[in-house]
Amino acid sequence: MSSDKIDFISPSEPVDLTNCDREPIHLLGRIQPFGFLLGVTSDWVIEHASESAAQFLGQPLDALFGAPLKQVFAEDAIHAIRGRLQLLGTRDATERIFGRQLQAGGAEFDLALHMSGGRVIIEAEPSEKGEHDPAATVSTMVSRLSSAKDAETLARMGARHLRALTGFDRVMVYRFSPDGSGEVLAEAARGDLESYLGLHYPASDIPKQARELYKRNLLRLIADVDAETSPLRSAKGEDEPLDLSLSVLRSVSPIHIEYLKNIGVGASMSVSILRRGKLWGLFACHHMSPKRVPFDVRTAAELFGQAFALLLDGRERDEAEAHERRARKAHDRLMAAAASGRSSAENIASLMEEVEGIVDCDGIALEIQGRRQTSGLVPEDKHLEGLIALLKRESDVQIMATDRVSDLYPPAEGFSEKAAGMLAIPISRAPRDFILFFRREVVQTVSWGGDPNKPVESGPLGDRLTPRQSFEEWKQVVRGKGQPWTERDIRIAESLRVSLLEVILRLTEAAETERKEANQRQEMLIAELNHRVRNILSLIRGLIAQSRAGAKSMDELVAVIGGRIQALARAHDQLTQDNWSPRPLSTLIKSEAEAYLGDKEERVRIEGPQVAVEPAAFSTLALVVHELMTNSAKYGALSDSTGAVDVNWEVDGEGNLVIGWKESGGPPVQAPSRKGFGTTIIERSVPFDLKGEAEVNFELTGLEAKFRVPKSHITKAKDGELETRAEKKAAQGGKNDGKGETLLSGTVLLLEDNMVIALDAEDMLTRMGAQKVEVAASASEALRLIEANTPDAAVLDVNLGDENSFPVADRLKELGVPYIFATGYGEESPAPDLHLDRPFVRKPYSEEGVREALSKVSGG
Repeated sequence: MSSDKIDFISPSEPVDLTNCDREPIHLLGRIQPFGFLLGVTSDWVIEHASESAAQFLGQPLDALFGAPLKQVFAEDAIHAIRGRLQLLGTRDATERIFGRQLQAGGAEFDLALHMSGGRVIIEAEPSEKGEHDPAATVSTMVSRLSSAKDAETLARMGARHLRALTGFDRVMVYRFSPDGSGEVLAEAARGDLESYLGLHYPASDIPKQARELYKRNLLRLIADVDAETSPLRSAKGEDEPLDLSLSVLRSVSPIHIEYLKNIGVGASMSVSILRRGKLWGLFACHHMSPKRVPFDVRTAAELFGQAFALLLDGRERDEAEAHERRARKAHDRLMAAAASGRSSAENIASLMEEVEGIVDCDGIALEIQGRRQTSGLVPEDKHLEGLIALLKRESDVQIMATDRVSDLYPPAEGFSEKAAGMLAIPISRAPRDFILFFRREVVQTVSWGGDPNKPVESGPLGDRLTPRQSFEEWKQVVRGKGQPWTERDIRIAESLRVSLLEVILRLTEAAETERKEANQRQEMLIAELNHRVRNILSLIRGLIAQSRAGAKSMDELVAVIGGRIQALARAHDQLTQDNWSPRPLSTLIKSEAEAYLGDKEERVRIEGPQVAVEPAAFSTLALVVHELMTNSAKYGALSDSTGAVDVNWEVDGEGNLVIGWKESGGPPVQAPSRKGFGTTIIERSVPFDLKGEAEVNFELTGLEAKFRVPKSHITKAKDGELETRAEKKAAQGGKNDGKGETLLSGTVLLLEDNMVIALDAEDMLTRMGAQKVEVAASASEALRLIEANTPDAAVLDVNLGDENSFPVADRLKELGVPYIFATGYGEESPAPDLHLDRPFVRKPYSEEGVREALSKVSGG
């Protein structure tokens, strides 16, 4: 049968991704040439054969048609095939036979068997056994995957392990979205390849019929994108095309081949990831040159994919359960907040704190009883009002979820970067109140994983068939859309709606009581305000009266009074800026120094732990510090250009604050002959107003004072408002791993030919500080990686089977890259004279051993 008989797309019709969904990829009538296919009737007569069968079986193709299978295959081979066919269960079941001679004394083949339209399909390819047992390797790999704590970590580990098993240059974990588009969730690749991590692709890149085949046939290999495919022939000449949905050798759509060629891929393989019978995603493997993966390794990769899917299901289920547990805890906290007796305003604020994180979103808006509160990315107020008005017009009181707000509210096209999707939860009936969750436009959260400006090679089907161009099309498709809301999101939202209805009911019942209490609080506030104003007026009158006696002129009197009132005003400003809460002592002292001394401020040196002064004591201490600064600037250490003041404080064993003031380097000081009002403030304010202690000494070298403030007037300062010198020094220190300076940074080259040992060593080097670990299994691969990206350090296994790592060490020596050797032998392997100064570490690798060895060569 000629292959053009099954081309359902006209050759004259342009072939691109717009007609992918119509391409009969399971009926292409061709297979890949590294094997052959036979279609056998129920009475074991050969009816279909690929042209490649003649080559592999040593018989003309025409001689095969109509021949009983027993004339072509040996009797024991047919017996084995019949036995395996007995094991076929469902319509999509396949069976495999490895290392079987099909003809007496002939070569060994690996076979794949399935049924298609009543025919037995036999596919065969030459056996090619690797050095390792794939099944045992998968068992080890799955055991390691079990340690992953979440789905994201599992995906990263899965990509690394499958690459180690198959040897592909790049392995990606590709996850499908509900709309059929996809995302590269994890990637393990050669260091010199551009990254596809984080890229999204439209649903047209993998059309519907391809996704269906991925569910039926879990593994697909394209061994060579440039290979000439082998046509299928039929004994009848004219026949319905053979359904190759389950074929392991099936040829590939020309559109997909063009896609791979455009990105420089020579071979690819995919392993389906099915979660609860649905296609969750794929392992997508790329190799830059042709690569035929042995059938037993492919079978192991398929088994690995199934095990990965089971682990993935468990991790995602665990994450969903953990999220719902958090939602239940939030419900309990909401109910506790509603029963706390706080005002409705306080409860509204607490509701915002509790609901954040319950539903994955970028912004929240809460409207209750005409009060609105927002957090994160939300539309402007005018658009919030428009959305809420739209929701209130709806008669339905159920939850409303959309990933495209503009479909309901056209002005939303203008703010999709903030709120493209919305989940609206009604939390009362009349008047209608809502809590709105928003998700921004999906494209705002996605970045290109490689260089978006890198040139690409385009083939005859166009440059559309590249990841970069596909990514651009995906962005156009999803423009104005948010991440879709999941069933879990809706379920949690419904639970939240029930909880909030109960909370709002309690708030409504308490509203009348709160209004009565507000009236009472207002009357008390007026009385308190009146009391405070009278106290302030009395304080100012006292300052004027006491300052008058020491003033020599009216100007001096005005200046003295003005300075003292300004000190009180600065203290009051600091308190009101933080809602009358405790303020740091250091802020008080710095404020006075800056305000009064100007360019002499740096001569006031302060040091002490983080403490804050309660509002009741803050003004008193401000006045004392002001008088000390004034006195020092007039008569003491700050009156000339050489003196300085040291202010230090500590908290004693009883919790009291002890403040020391010491002047030095200024003119000689004598005790005043007459005690003025300023001295009285310094000596008596702390004992009288704060019930503390004060001690003032007029030493010849400078004034010294000591104050003890009771612990009831101090508290810890807020984080970040004050740092001691020691803390500043610690904050400026470098990263340390607890065993000295971290030795590793940047990229480390690991040359190791054992896959499992390499994975362990890679994890260890990452823990030691390496940002990236490039793993090579051979000297040639290591040299290629070095030329592509010079590493910052290297760990080289000396013995690599039939070669050693010394050529790699030679190149690293030339480049000045630090490196060490590793050996699995009891004695250190002899090294050439050039490398005698390099230390050896013994396997199994230990962090201490590697650390010690690297420390010896860290200077190059």
